[in-house]
Amino acid sequence: MAVNQFIGGRSCGITGTSFQRRAINKMGKAFPIYSMVIAPPNCSFGVVNRDKNGFNPAIMCCGSVSDQHASDYITINPSGVGESESRKSAATSQSCVQNVQLDLIMLSLPAIAGQAIEPMAQLMETAYIGRLGPLELASAGVSTSIFNILSKVFNIPLLSVATSFVAEDISRSSSKDSTSDSSCPNVSYNGCDESTDRKLLPSVSTALVLALTIGIFEALAMYFGSGLFLDIMGISSASSMRIPAQRFLSLRAIGAPAVVLSLAIQGIFRGFKDTRTPVFCLGLGNFSAVFMFPMLMYYFKLGVTGAAISTVGSQYMVTLLMIWYLNKRTILSIPNMKNLHFGDYLRSGGYLLGRTLAAVMTITLSTSIAARQGALAMAAHQICLQVWLSVSMLADAQAASGQALIASSFAKGDYNTVKEITHFALKTGLFTGVTLAVILGASFSYLATLFTSDTQVLGIVRSGLLFVSASQPVTAVAYIFDGLHYGVSDFSYAAYSMMAVGAISSVFLLYAPRVFGLSAVWWGLTLFMSLRVVAGYFRLLSKNGPWWFLQKHMPKLEIAN
Repeated sequence: MAVNQFIGGRSCGITGTSFQRRAINKMGKAFPIYSMVIAPPNCSFGVVNRDKNGFNPAIMCCGSVSDQHASDYITINPSGVGESESRKSAATSQSCVQNVQLDLIMLSLPAIAGQAIEPMAQLMETAYIGRLGPLELASAGVSTSIFNILSKVFNIPLLSVATSFVAEDISRSSSKDSTSDSSCPNVSYNGCDESTDRKLLPSVSTALVLALTIGIFEALAMYFGSGLFLDIMGISSASSMRIPAQRFLSLRAIGAPAVVLSLAIQGIFRGFKDTRTPVFCLGLGNFSAVFMFPMLMYYFKLGVTGAAISTVGSQYMVTLLMIWYLNKRTILSIPNMKNLHFGDYLRSGGYLLGRTLAAVMTITLSTSIAARQGALAMAAHQICLQVWLSVSMLADAQAASGQALIASSFAKGDYNTVKEITHFALKTGLFTGVTLAVILGASFSYLATLFTSDTQVLGIVRSGLLFVSASQPVTAVAYIFDGLHYGVSDFSYAAYSMMAVGAISSVFLLYAPRVFGLSAVWWGLTLFMSLRVVAGYFRLLSKNGPWWFLQKHMPKLEIAN
């Protein structure tokens, strides 16, 4: 029989007090044999060939003894696999699980802080604009929605693909350059790298070149096509929102290259398992925006124009800081076009482009329908939507951290670690959603007064309390599933499932508000998130996709006594 897989901890549950030759009674299912196998110290197994001409040792820390030749026996070296090692096996396995959970937490905490910083600055901008009046708030809301569509529709795929590709690139590079002496794989995060050498990574260069190109294209499109985009959103030239919205959008267009670059670099840092550096850069940049809002809007009396200038200035500050720190982690130079991985990025990015379009267009459809119901309804919808998206994006930070860890482990074929990350990420995502639901349920009525003092708008906003708070658990888990899909590079399923979910939700949004009004818009968005969770759950149950190992039983190799 061929020994294809040896499953267990460091000692894999095998004991021996002397050199022993034991028959193999049972072995695990065959797995692909990897070209590189790393053995920890004091761990040696010899698989003896049937022809007795020698043995071919193939050892891995927590997972496999592989041999392409037929074998009936295994020889045990007590210096590596003694009874003391057997007693340590369970503790070592538990330690691996705890390390995985700790790594995910340590990556998620700074990422959550980073995700909270920018939305908080946007909420501050909305609050300052809201005090100028409902007209200004509605105008800025429509323009912000257009900006988010055009600036992120290409950049979200770039960010997600960059995170996975950079993590895989680093994982492959580390496997070639170094070995680990630990019984569990070392995971570097937040700047604590196994190696401090700066390397030229094709995945990084490709991401930066694409980001700059896309950013310039988006800036030109928004600046010269602002009127056309407002027409699409249902804001005609006769509308009182038309002029302030067009001015606001034209100014925000100048910051598009900075936005695309900064988000792409955040994806690169996530691939490096560093979520702390982006937090620092985002903190400085957005603090400057919050400082400039009242100064330009009220002191210099620039109004909505001052808000746009403050935001654009902070965006470029963030981008320059990130480039500065990225240059310390990897070599940044004019890339050789032959070495860039445009094909991989465009193929995977193409799937996510379709996915992002489906998601963004569903959100945009809800905004467009709300805008057609008048300035008051649009102002209320803008407040609810900003709060809903801002707090739910905290789960996106957890998903991105899980994605980086899964991509790294998946590239090595470490399926047990991927399992642990998957289960723990889903649990923490659900906990985050429930916590946010409780907090928002208790405080949303008060939070609404920070955005506007208009009693009519506040009355409409309070009717959206159930939507904003109760949908948080579902929304958080939906984001976690996104991170899981991206971690195993399951971009095609992420795209097709989102298109189907977006189509169903859009049909609901097109017809239900005609009967039930603005509340139907919010129920449509809740349906959108719920269907995403269902699609993600069924993908994990599939035995044919990239998550096949979640459904496979891996029996341990049994050795005769």
